[in-house]
Amino acid sequence: MNLSGLLSKTAQATLLLTCYFSKTSSEDAKPLTNAEWGRFALWLKEQSMMPADLLATDPTALLKGWHDPRISAERIVRLLNRGHSLALAMEKWQRAGLWVITRSDSEYPRRLKQRLKTDSPPVLFGCGNKTLLNAGGLAVIGSRNASDADLAFTDRVGAKAATEGVAIVSGGARGVDEAAMLGAMKKGGAVIGVMADSLLRAATSAKWRKGLMDGYVVLVSPFYPDAGFSAGNAMARNKYIYCLADSSLVIHSGKKGGTLNGAEENLKKAWAPLWVKTTTDNDAANAGLVAKGGRWCEADVQSLKISDLLENNGVLATQVKEEQVDLFSIPAQPELLVAHESSSSPVDFYQLFITELQRLASTPTTVEALIESTELHQSQVNGWLKRAEEDGVVKKLTRPVRYQVQEKS
Repeated sequence: MNLSGLLSKTAQATLLLTCYFSKTSSEDAKPLTNAEWGRFALWLKEQSMMPADLLATDPTALLKGWHDPRISAERIVRLLNRGHSLALAMEKWQRAGLWVITRSDSEYPRRLKQRLKTDSPPVLFGCGNKTLLNAGGLAVIGSRNASDADLAFTDRVGAKAATEGVAIVSGGARGVDEAAMLGAMKKGGAVIGVMADSLLRAATSAKWRKGLMDGYVVLVSPFYPDAGFSAGNAMARNKYIYCLADSSLVIHSGKKGGTLNGAEENLKKAWAPLWVKTTTDNDAANAGLVAKGGRWCEADVQSLKISDLLENNGVLATQVKEEQVDLFSIPAQPELLVAHESSSSPVDFYQLFITELQRLASTPTTVEALIESTELHQSQVNGWLKRAEEDGVVKKLTRPVRYQVQEKS
């Protein structure tokens, strides 16, 4: 299988160095962990090298200056020599409808880079509409063994989010995760599922098929798509759920386990505001999470407004800190500039803004997010958005204020 048409050389090298292509026990060399990849990638940058350089020539000579007690040059070479395994794996994943993006790709979710910096996963496997990875939304978290009452509440939260145009971010596991995701799907709402295991199986599951086919569901995983359940992976993926969202809601947390650990880590790192559903269960840790900085959520689902959960003391949760640019980011092609650089006629920058808006506001987005993406002044963005609204290009949504491109009739 020819990989050049599917993956850049940098992406190929990243996959070879960081991913499993078969069951863990049968791998000849253990792929680099996130932390190990971060150290090695930084060294490459310091040597003015790209990962792709390791595929262009004999890597042994390039690695002469590399010294790390945990990552031998021999291990790196053995990982790079798995090109045949990568080709076979890519063919299998492609047949199942999976795609692969690396941290250097422009489609990689910006919230992961912004919030996790170099701890963001170097590779993401996925299926469905990858543009949803930048949609933000409400993370819904809770127990696999939640009560019927909690599951009914969660289902309504998912449905309400869909009607308000807010994406649901969750983990795809049975219980609360599924209830939130399926509740949103029933109303055609956007869903981002961060899978800890069995992505390959989920990609062909009837449960998610309609949403995947119709473009309002994306399933993603930083783990080998054939990987079975692992408590460690389930724990590790919790941070990605929080970091892909604008705000979060814990339905039910036990006094130990993944839900509690993930929520506590989110409170400590301040990735997303944490809301907590009220409960009368004495075995729940919900009250403890509020004591540590969470906020009680409206108990009556009938009067609950999902948009209220996306605000934190009046500040939109979508306001995220400066973006961490990847060491090997591939810049977006400057098509708009190229189209005009040889022309002597005046450039209509408003039209350039509208062209970019088709991509940036394909799903509801805030003024703050547009300012961050375009690096324009707030007054300029507000002025052009008002004009675009008058021109019927975008529609303005409220609670919170967001903009979305109008579908062409």
